[in-house]
Amino acid sequence: MGRTRTFDEADAARSALGVFWDHGFDGAAVPDLEQATGLSRSSIYHSFGSKRGLFDAAVTTYLDQVVRPRLAPLQAQHVASDALAGYLHGLRRVMADHALPLAAHGCLLLNTATSPIGADDALRDIVRDYRRELALAIARGVEAARPELDSEASACLGTACTAHVIAAMTLVRVDAEGAVALLDNALTLLTAPIAGAARASDDAAAHSSERGMAGRR
Repeated sequence: MGRTRTFDEADAARSALGVFWDHGFDGAAVPDLEQATGLSRSSIYHSFGSKRGLFDAAVTTYLDQVVRPRLAPLQAQHVASDALAGYLHGLRRVMADHALPLAAHGCLLLNTATSPIGADDALRDIVRDYRRELALAIARGVEAARPELDSEASACLGTACTAHVIAAMTLVRVDAEGAVALLDNALTLLTAPIAGAARASDDAAAHSSERGMAGRR
């Protein structure tokens, strides 16, 4: 009969997340992981298979408890018109607070993408999926905030906002002011006039005018 575990793997992954977020996969020493989780090396390996297995569990925790709660308003069935602005303002507040992990260390997944372990196929897929999830959420936020835009202009604005967010999360650990400035620019873009929207407005006005003239003939 196997020995009953006296710890929760989810709690262990949550505790390990802090170590990996601070130091990255390669910089996270097993003794530090033992201290953070309260588990022995043998317990870590028995439960997660390896340090890498514990890292994978920590990444899942990061996505489920850090990333997705912030994206939730942009992934709801009905996205509010101010949801994207709220997301950007929330990121701005977090990045301006140097005591918080995102400001101090940047995004765990983007850091992983540029580290040696980022060449791993499974992790590469996770980072790609994360980027797609972020881009889709932001695109829905743009559609809700700027319903007057045509599909091309909306897609361009969504891509620009996504690029600003990714750049800010990558830059923040070395240049918090620059990261905040990028988010401010994304907020400006979100409300700025766009050529595609202007053309659509002009076309609609011209069409309306033509119909009015036709009605008077």
